[in-house]
Amino acid sequence: MPFARAIDAEIHYEDSGGSGPVVLLGHEFFMDRTMFAAQADELAPEFRIVAWDARGHGRTRDEGLPFTYWTAARDALTVLDQLGVERAVIGGASQGGFSAMRTALLAPERVAALILIATEAHAPTPHELENSRRFLDHWREPGTRRALAEHLAHWLIGDDDGQRIAWTTRWLARDPQAMEVAAGCLLARDSILNRLPEIGCPALVIHPTRAGIARAHALEMARGLANSRFLEIEGARQAVTVTHPGEVNAAIREFLRDRVVSRELT
Repeated sequence: MPFARAIDAEIHYEDSGGSGPVVLLGHEFFMDRTMFAAQADELAPEFRIVAWDARGHGRTRDEGLPFTYWTAARDALTVLDQLGVERAVIGGASQGGFSAMRTALLAPERVAALILIATEAHAPTPHELENSRRFLDHWREPGTRRALAEHLAHWLIGDDDGQRIAWTTRWLARDPQAMEVAAGCLLARDSILNRLPEIGCPALVIHPTRAGIARAHALEMARGLANSRFLEIEGARQAVTVTHPGEVNAAIREFLRDRVVSRELT
């Protein structure tokens, strides 16, 4: 299994291979790199899809130390270093988008474009903090974990029974404490709204209309980016790469062909 070695972690990733432009994708909180399986299947080999596991998720190994999405941004750069890639498209869903934008701020010369899916540039709202902390408190209780997992699966995925069962089974098999530190990162994230004008690369913003991210937040992020394209996917929930892969893949393919490959990576 491929790993990229950071100072205090081994970042696991999967690489579709090929000679196409590299698209590095980070996943939603509670999920892992496999939420981009349909993108790897359909967009490769025209594009080289690399999906990685964030700290506290998937097969990435870390020491359980506190971290931020700026740390995660450096982890993304570590994966590029491991691959020997100087410049790539960086993207992600929800928390993967948080780290993608920070990667563009830390190393703009290495980011050809951004793909931002069901994400925002805001800090968490008081309502989000309250709900998330209550959820995590109950997640530690064996008697409530299954019901919470089923609720989470419906919130993320919607009516796809197969996907809901697959993800619920995976979550319930994990140590319930495994994502404590990652949750701390999520809930303590800083706003980068005032720094968005510093990002000059092309950006594709995909917003599922039934996402947990407020539409107003997604629009504010898109407007703050100097060179963005905003696309809504009607009726889709947060894990739109899993439930609506055709629409997501078509949007990514068009965006990369039109605004990236010919201008940024050739």
